Parts: sequence; C-alpha cells; structure tokens
Amino acid sequence: MATRVGMVSLGCPKNQVDAEHMLYDLKQNGFELVSDAALADVVIVNTCGFISDAKQEAIDTTLEFLALKAEGRIKAVIMTGCLAERYKEQIMQEMPELDGVVGLGSNDKLVGIIRDIYSEHKPVESFGCNEELKMEGGRIISTEPFYAYLKIAEGCSNNCTYCAIPSIRGEYRSRKMEDILDEAKWLADNGVSELVVIAQDTTRYGEDNYGRQMLPELLRELCKIDGLKWIRTLYSYPERLSDELIDVVAEEEKLVKYFDIPIQHCNRDILRRMNRRGDEQSLDTLLEKIRARIPGVILRTTLITGFPGESGEQFEQLCAFVKKARFDRLGAFAYSPEEDTPAASFDGQIDEDVKQKRLETIYNEQSFIMDEKNQSLVGRTFEVVCEGFDRYAEMYFGRSYMDAPEIDGKIFFTSERKLAVGEYINVNITDILDFDPIGEAVTD
Repeated sequence: MATRVGMVSLGCPKNQVDAEHMLYDLKQNGFELVSDAALADVVIVNTCGFISDAKQEAIDTTLEFLALKAEGRIKAVIMTGCLAERYKEQIMQEMPELDGVVGLGSNDKLVGIIRDIYSEHKPVESFGCNEELKMEGGRIISTEPFYAYLKIAEGCSNNCTYCAIPSIRGEYRSRKMEDILDEAKWLADNGVSELVVIAQDTTRYGEDNYGRQMLPELLRELCKIDGLKWIRTLYSYPERLSDELIDVVAEEEKLVKYFDIPIQHCNRDILRRMNRRGDEQSLDTLLEKIRARIPGVILRTTLITGFPGESGEQFEQLCAFVKKARFDRLGAFAYSPEEDTPAASFDGQIDEDVKQKRLETIYNEQSFIMDEKNQSLVGRTFEVVCEGFDRYAEMYFGRSYMDAPEIDGKIFFTSERKLAVGEYINVNITDILDFDPIGEAVTD
C-alpha cells in the first residue's frame, strides 16, 4: 500500500507553486496524495515566514498536526517553505517532535527525505542553497482547474529594509522565457483559461539574464497561446512600471485591465527609509498615466502602517493620498519588525496599538471609497468566470476582470440554467450587499 501524503501550503501564491512542484515529484515516485491532510500518513506543512501573523499561522498549523501524530493518527510531520528556511537553526530545537525540516534548496529531495524518515526512524534536516530552489518541472495544479499561477522568477534583489525575502529566497533570478512559455502552453492544454503571472517583482523580469526588462515581451508571447482567455500580472514595482508595459496591457485583449502595484507608502522620507524610490508626485503621475491610457482599469495596492519613524503628519499624508488616489482594491499591514532586517533596528519603533489604529483608519478610509465604487457597478454588465455555487445563498459566485483569485472579492449571481465551474458568462449587477456585487446572468 502506497504511503499517503497530504500537504498544507500556507502564504503566497509563489509558495503554492513550490508546493505543486513537490506534489508532482511525490506522485511520480509512487506516493498517494490525499486532499485531507489529517487522513495522511505523512503531512507536509509548506510554511510562510514573511511577517509575524504568517509565522504564527505556520507554527499553529504545524502544532495541530503534531498533536494528531501524538494521537497516532499521523506517522510523520515535515516542515518545508520559508519558515523552515528562515529559522533552520531553531526549528528542530523548538519542535523536536518534527520528523523533518526541509529548506527551499532541498525541495527536490523530499522523496528521498520521506524514505529516509521511514527507514531510519529519526528526524531529517536538509538545507541546500536557497538559490537552488526548483523552478522547472512538472506541477500538480492545486487551484481550481480553470486558473493557475505562473511563476516567472524567484528571489528578490530590491532589499527593502522591512523585508526578509532576499535572505530567505536569495537574489532575483528570472526563468528563461522559452521555459515559461512551454509551461504556459502545457497549462492551457490542460484546461487553464486564466493565468496569474507572479514573482516577487514581476516588473524586474529579465533584467538579470536578458539585460533589460522583458515582461512586456513575455506578456505579448503569452497572449499568443491558444486556450488562454485572461492573463493577469501581480506584484508590479511602481518605479519599474514602464510606458511599454502599460501599452501592452492596453493593447492586448487577453491581458485583463488590472494592475497590482504595492506602493507601501507615499511619503518620500518613509519610502527612503524603506529603501524604496518614488514619492507622492511620482505615484500621482503613474496612476494618472495608467488611468488615462486604460479606461476602466482596476488599480490595486498594498500599504504598511506604523513603519519606524512614521510621524502623525506622515500618516495623515498617507490617508490623504488614499482618499485622492481612490484605489479600486487595497490591502494594508501594520509594520512587523522582522529579525535580521535593517528596519527592525531602526530608531522610532512605533507602539503596536498605534500601528493597529492607523491600520484601521486606512481601512475605514478605503471602505468609503469601495462603497462608492461598488454602487457605480449597479446596472452594468460584466463577464464573470463561474467559480461555484453557494448553497446557503442559493447563488452562483465568481469573478470579473476586477478581481484576482484568492485576493479580491466575488460577484454573486443567479442563473436560469446550470453553470459549470470555469464557464464565462455575462452578469448584470443589480445590487450591492456587504460590499459584494449581486447580479443575474444575462440569458442569450
């Protein structure tokens, strides 16, 4: 009987793609994959280690499965991912019940590691160079079958002072374009109609191995692939978002009119302390340029509140900017001091309560904007991909071009005929309920 393996993957889509590579290797080598990890012989917790909340979630999840192991319901628990890589010296000391701790550079050794755990009956620790993280090879898609993430690069060289990613995942390294296109064709051939292009900084793609930014050219090539309908790009660094890239999104029908631009702040001094460029004026210019070139474009951003040294006046500037910029989608985080990052030792660390209050203030400001923007949708019709049926609401739900999977919101709607998951249908918006657009499918 084959050993049953279950995986819980936490954190960002980039980590999820790593998990899909590991799952493929396991299946190819005779392991049985189970969707409910609690029913597995071996559980792999693919962790995130980016900020405090993510680390706590990873630890709590691991402890839950260790408790099942103590009850005899699971034979082995293995930790992989960013937390394992970041705290390789401490993890086994803090959790001696673990059967394995696997760093990013050893993901492709997981098959042998599990066999060693079974044969030697002792914990295994394996850490290769983080820049040896596997980016090519087969994947088992763990998202809904009609969409998938396409990782075009690994690591980061931006060295923002608050971020531990460069130390966890290494310097930025782009994949070869031909390898990316081959993978995208394989995804399309296997029923994927929506591609979500990801990297720690997608706009930097190609600088390291081609000597220039190649994202616009890559996107044009992706648009030539039969079977793909929507192509969306996440994680665009504002100072690298070129006129050429804006033009490509404007011109290519398959590229959804959606930009994810994590700006983090608008105050010049705070941005410099973050080791980021730009200021409020440059951001104003960029947003105006995008909106002028692409009517109906959706702009998403991410902000940090309570960065060390952020004064009340600088925070007020950020609030005023949020009001002015009127982002269509916005996420925010209270600053989290991370070990081994420069910002953790900066003067001017801000009290946790103040950081959280500022976070709430940003979200309150954005809620008014979202309410106005949602009300403007009523009476309009959008193409929506059906993601399923909500039995409690007795309605279908899905997304339009305005919403990225697993990040943004949903549209709920009725339909006179039965719909399949992954089917695209026009929906007329008739109302807004708790920030969710409600509508009805347009009959042919």
